[in-house]
Amino acid sequence: MTPSRDELLDDLFELIAIPSVSADSDHAGDVRAAGEWVRDRILSGGGDAELVETERHPLVIGELQASERPESSPTVLCYAHFDVQPPDPLELWESPPFELTRRDGNLYARGVADDKGNLFLLLEAAAQLAAVGQLPVNVRLAFDGEEEVGGDSIVRWLEQDERGADAALILDGAMVRRDQPVFYVGVRGMLYFHLRLRTGTTDMHSGMFGGAALNAAHALIAALAGVLPRADGRLPDPLRAGVTPPSEAELAAWAQLPPGADQLAHYGAASIGAGAAEEFYLHTFADTSLDVNGFASGSPDLVKTVLPVEARANVSIRLAPGQDPDEIRQMFERLVRDAVPEGAELEIVLNGSGSRPAVTPTGSPAIRLAADAFEQVVGARPLLVRSGGTLPIYAGLVARGLPTLATGFGVESEANVHAPNENVPEEALELGVATMREVFRRLGELG
Repeated sequence: MTPSRDELLDDLFELIAIPSVSADSDHAGDVRAAGEWVRDRILSGGGDAELVETERHPLVIGELQASERPESSPTVLCYAHFDVQPPDPLELWESPPFELTRRDGNLYARGVADDKGNLFLLLEAAAQLAAVGQLPVNVRLAFDGEEEVGGDSIVRWLEQDERGADAALILDGAMVRRDQPVFYVGVRGMLYFHLRLRTGTTDMHSGMFGGAALNAAHALIAALAGVLPRADGRLPDPLRAGVTPPSEAELAAWAQLPPGADQLAHYGAASIGAGAAEEFYLHTFADTSLDVNGFASGSPDLVKTVLPVEARANVSIRLAPGQDPDEIRQMFERLVRDAVPEGAELEIVLNGSGSRPAVTPTGSPAIRLAADAFEQVVGARPLLVRSGGTLPIYAGLVARGLPTLATGFGVESEANVHAPNENVPEEALELGVATMREVFRRLGELG
């Protein structure tokens, strides 16, 4: 018997009530408790599951086997995360952040959209099919307890996994509108640099040395000038090497998304250059971007007429599908160092090893079958889009040869993800469970 909405809400209420804030060490026990709740939910649904310890927060690794002939049935590897963002500022919440609340047709709580709600409906859909002996695929489950703090334990687990799968689903996304789902079939990679430049041993009086001594802020600005976007918003060609253009099917889907000018206006943002608003999704989904995320030198807040001898900057590069992180890293460092004024000393440190971009072929049978399921239940075929952000687990799955899509059931423009009053439409729970049941049924055809 299919659970009612109230029964589903009661169960989700329990998971939401656990304040699994991975960024706060005081909540480390709560992250573990959320993982234990998820593990126990898999076990009660007839599957196998365990907590896998990491250096920070545990993973939950489990499986619900196909109802018949699991040894020859297709296998789907599913990812979601049970940690959440901090709820601050608390005074802006209209209801307690860790108390699932129904209001004006929506469900409000921290994690209801990102990502406990998606995780819950994924588990519920697989368990419902298993309970009636109709689960046609092996559903492998890899759930993360440190996604919100950029942990890489799930990526390292994936690298060591020897079993694999036939397709991968990431339930960590949203719809573009209440009646229009999307499949994210690509992500950008990322390089993140810390730059430190020095021009002397101590700050100097700008009246005595200005115009004669090298200013570190000026020197670092000059060094970065060679890698910044041009007037049209595009980076220098050497930093765009290897970019793979999107398919015609992707371009047709992107044309149905909200206009780029509207996206910029929503945040009160100015266009980076002529044509960038009209080509918003080409810029953010399918091209390389570089941003100076922070810059520090001298005394920007006090009246202090010094000539600074140290300047620092954080710089990120988003890599488009087709690009090689190591190649772009070397090119960035060469361009910056070539522009450093004589007499300055520059240190460049790469944070981590960089994350690769990835894209799944839009003609993949798994993508087509999952899209058929969404179209049948939701009433609209998902738009095939990319994420301008970086998701290492996505790239890891694609590197394993798995056709991979990411999706979800909140509404991107309404969900207030990472902000107060995070929410999803009340019907998203039942809609999500019904849709994922059909996705699993359809993916059974992969065999």
